[in-house]
Amino acid sequence: MNSGQRPVAVRVPASTANLGPGFDVLGLALNLHLEAGFGNAPAEANEADENHPLTVAFRHCGGKQDLWVRSQMPMGKGLGFSGAARVAGCVLAHAEKHGAEKKAFDEAKLEILRTASELEGHPDNAAASMFGGFVASVDGFAVRIPTPLDPAIIVWVPQQQTSTKESRAKLPSEIKFQDAVFNVGRTALLVAALAAGDVRALSIATSDRLHQDLRFTKAPDSKLALNAAVDAGAWCAWLSGSGPTIAAMVDRDSSQRIADALPTNGAKMVLSIAQSGAELFAI
Repeated sequence: MNSGQRPVAVRVPASTANLGPGFDVLGLALNLHLEAGFGNAPAEANEADENHPLTVAFRHCGGKQDLWVRSQMPMGKGLGFSGAARVAGCVLAHAEKHGAEKKAFDEAKLEILRTASELEGHPDNAAASMFGGFVASVDGFAVRIPTPLDPAIIVWVPQQQTSTKESRAKLPSEIKFQDAVFNVGRTALLVAALAAGDVRALSIATSDRLHQDLRFTKAPDSKLALNAAVDAGAWCAWLSGSGPTIAAMVDRDSSQRIADALPTNGAKMVLSIAQSGAELFAI
């Protein structure tokens, strides 16, 4: 049997995108995971049908085998399920051709990201799922943002779902110059604050004028949850991707108290940053 045909699995983290002002550019990997592979399906895994974004990406990249999947991520909630699935599918197609050898995988990561981002339509979630940590991604390039911070990330997840495609269609095709300057400045400040570990700047640095307010009109409870997180002492909070989930960055010692202050009409999870991105291994 060709080494590329041996049973292989990939483990990919969830993500929260935009982080306020960094629309389609900034992402953060979270420690919820999607696992997928071919051959030797583990317990609780399901067969991924041909319409699953995992399988669609796998077939797009030339994958031939049947895939299994299991996931801790909710779908349609703004936690990067489709981005993680597409990264996983592209990674598994690479593994089917080249095996699970680490050096070959590391050398292929940017090209895999470019393909997953094309399928996704934007790179922010896919880049975080591929590389882990805080990531900035533009035009097929991705760079991790180093930070000395080790916060908890609280996510508040309401019952409703959001279609990213429909949400993006409602955004304006043109914006005011001053709003563009506002977001460019906040995005730069956010990257600098993360790199410097300056938590005082994070609240200002995560403000936005391009998309969040428009999206909150369809998810007013999410706006209330964001405000509740900040009022309870979160360093900052943002709408996670297109929502309806909100994410808040907090001091670990305060995480449970702040989570308890969020509205009761949504699930609450206290998560950590996933420092490892996509991991490929033979099984």
